[in-house]
Amino acid sequence: MKPDLHLDDHDQHLLDGGEGPAMQLAMKLVTQAARIMDAERLIDVSFAHIDACFYSGRAHLDFVNYLLAHDAKLSVPSWTNTGLVSLADPSLREDGTIAHEARELMQAYERLGCKPVWTCAPYQLPGRPNLGDHIVGSESNAVTFYNSVIGARTNKYGDFLDVAAALTGRVPDAGLHRDQARRAQLVFSLENIPEFFRREDLFFHLLGHFAGARSGSRIPVFTGLPQSTSEDNLKAISAAIAASGGVALFHAAGITPEAPDLETACQGIDPEDIIPVMPADLIAARKSLSRAPDGVVNMVALGTPHFSYTEFEALTPLLEGRHVAANCKLLITTSRYVRDLIAAKGWQELLEKSGAEIVVDTCSYFSPTLRGMTGRVMTNSAKWAYYAPGMLPVEVTFGSLRECAETAIAGENWRDRALADAKIGAAS
Repeated sequence: MKPDLHLDDHDQHLLDGGEGPAMQLAMKLVTQAARIMDAERLIDVSFAHIDACFYSGRAHLDFVNYLLAHDAKLSVPSWTNTGLVSLADPSLREDGTIAHEARELMQAYERLGCKPVWTCAPYQLPGRPNLGDHIVGSESNAVTFYNSVIGARTNKYGDFLDVAAALTGRVPDAGLHRDQARRAQLVFSLENIPEFFRREDLFFHLLGHFAGARSGSRIPVFTGLPQSTSEDNLKAISAAIAASGGVALFHAAGITPEAPDLETACQGIDPEDIIPVMPADLIAARKSLSRAPDGVVNMVALGTPHFSYTEFEALTPLLEGRHVAANCKLLITTSRYVRDLIAAKGWQELLEKSGAEIVVDTCSYFSPTLRGMTGRVMTNSAKWAYYAPGMLPVEVTFGSLRECAETAIAGENWRDRALADAKIGAAS
């Protein structure tokens, strides 16, 4: 027997249509979700990241137009995810009905009152949520990052429900909003991975890809991540683990805020399984993400999720004074905020002089295809490598950030001998 859902006076006022039909619709969506999730009450949220601004069909535009026509009002600060197109450079994708309606959709969410940040990595911007904040997350990597790295609390709210929650300021008190649902169920031990490799940027993408496939939707905890693990590294895990699995929260013992140690992450309960991660697991993960044979590369695609300031800081010296090969393009997607930061440092000019193209507002693995996105593409993102072959006319090869930079310069696959399979498989 399902529990009764108890609404406060304001919830009921909205549900009764007291603030108009759009707000009534929003509350109907939230309360229906609460009943499906067996929630007994709704709770307040303080922030929302909206994915419904990403065009997936005419219904998205019809929905927001209905909200605007009936004076819907956001209850909490709400930031936009990426759009299907770039408002800064409309020529990136072929123009047509889809691109036209995608631009309309993005502009409509600005009119609704969303902050137009157009990024899938909103946690890189100032003013992000804090530990323990209840929020509305929607984009998969951001949901996982917010839950895991910051310790904010959100379920993955799908399109339209994310907007409804932002309008009402309320979500079901269920799922990852509750303490007991945040317990680690699986342990991934890294003691068999050579210490040198645990410090490589490539490692974190491969670990996330492997752990997501093994975890499904269960919550894992990692033991043995180095103390030097950065937010960029945790971003890589977040994106990969949410792509290959359905993981919306992971813990890293001694690293992430809700896991000062293994026992705390598991809430004192024995885990369902302890999985020793072996070098062969990560070697297999790399091969599964790099199915194209080595050879001439048409493009290098970086920034899925959006490239951070510190990633630009690492990439810039790899390209300074050099130039991308004539047969190859180097595409880097990022947010407007980060682009403006690197422009102020002079890095944008330097990178563009080297032949890099910096793209804002959108992601590069969606169809319609971005300008020049065909053939063999190298990426340093496990998420990009996982999704792109099913969405674009490309073959994917996967590598570290340095391998991507050197490949762009050479116009063909360049491999770092220090990261060879034999090195990874060596005893630590």
